[in-house]
Amino acid sequence: MTFEQPMPAGGRLVVNYAAIVNAMLLLLVSLGSFTFIEPSPYDLVLVAFFGVWLLSGFRVHSSIIPLAALVVLGNLMSFISIIPWFHVDDSFIYWAQSLYLSITVIFFAVLFGEDGLRRSDLLLRGYLISCIVAAVVGVIGWLDIGGTAVYFSPEGRAMGPFKDPNVFGSYLIAGYLFLLQRMLLGLTKGVIGVTLSLATILLLLSGVFLSFSRGSWGAAATATVLMSAMTYYIAEGAGARRRLVVIFAIVVAAAVAALLVALSIEQVRDVFLVRASLSQDYDVGETGRFGNQLRSLPMLLELPFGMGPLRFRSFFGLDPHNSYIGAFANAGWLGGFAFLFLIGVSTFVGFRLCFAPSPFRRNAQVVFIALLMFFLQGFQIDIDHWRFVYLLMGGVWGLEAARLRWLEKVSAQEQNAPPARA
Repeated sequence: MTFEQPMPAGGRLVVNYAAIVNAMLLLLVSLGSFTFIEPSPYDLVLVAFFGVWLLSGFRVHSSIIPLAALVVLGNLMSFISIIPWFHVDDSFIYWAQSLYLSITVIFFAVLFGEDGLRRSDLLLRGYLISCIVAAVVGVIGWLDIGGTAVYFSPEGRAMGPFKDPNVFGSYLIAGYLFLLQRMLLGLTKGVIGVTLSLATILLLLSGVFLSFSRGSWGAAATATVLMSAMTYYIAEGAGARRRLVVIFAIVVAAAVAALLVALSIEQVRDVFLVRASLSQDYDVGETGRFGNQLRSLPMLLELPFGMGPLRFRSFFGLDPHNSYIGAFANAGWLGGFAFLFLIGVSTFVGFRLCFAPSPFRRNAQVVFIALLMFFLQGFQIDIDHWRFVYLLMGGVWGLEAARLRWLEKVSAQEQNAPPARA
């Protein structure tokens, strides 16, 4: 879309808002990993981005209505739950941040619903840039180059430009999947291209490993299997599938070799053996993470409006470390069920998008698999304030809207096509 505005000299200035929106999208996503300061550069760019996007004009597809309805219901119940706690700063700030993030998911759904192919390409490329920067910072911090460990790898766990090693490790998975898919589909060309892609994959996996996050490790392994299976499904011809199997084997072998080398380092091996345990000291016991979750269930059954945003910790001394229990604690029964339905419907939409033939399927597979890993991690960590969860969720719904628009266009063209001659 272009907008013409008179110039003082009598000429006309043509502003290509579509190009500006796409450029700002790339910038926004590229800054996604810089979350160690508040407000983050991502948030500041997003505010400006939103204003430019409004000027550019937009259309809202009806398929986004269920998303908006569930988001509105969840936030309405969260507002009711916070009424007794408006005077408590941390609860109010948490509620306000939740409202802000909820608005972003609708914004991204509408954004990717138009020009979905180009914008999802920019999303993935910008995300990859941010992952590379984050991984480099994380590895440098873990190696304590220039005394950076105190900032980027406290307690021997890489966290890069994030505040939490678990968030850092999980964030890198989408960038890794993007490169893995391109290699599996043979889109990475030439010896140099393949070498650079493989080296970048190892860099990102190194960041995941050095985060020593059990959830990130499991998510990376599960995502690898899912991506390989989906890529195999859409590969055309026996030759393409044989190449896919070979490349998959090479990537796995390289990752295993890198893991063995890393475990040969005593410092790495010691932390790995501690973190590889299925349960940690803070998990077990009546007052551990799992104990708190079990003890909270009878209480939540008696609190239809929940405990209030961020009030779980006032009862148990810790956050729930389970986004699904947290949803009921923060927003009550209706808010909790709205969150469950949002996750369930988003998962359904994502799988349909990944398997239904369309121009958006390849990009959607990366976006949705990464999002699905966050949904699974929600059972053992609080993901409800992770900005990129809302970015990817909006991407899934937006690409589904783009797919439906594409189907409508194809159907209209078929109806208007002249009948075939006998």
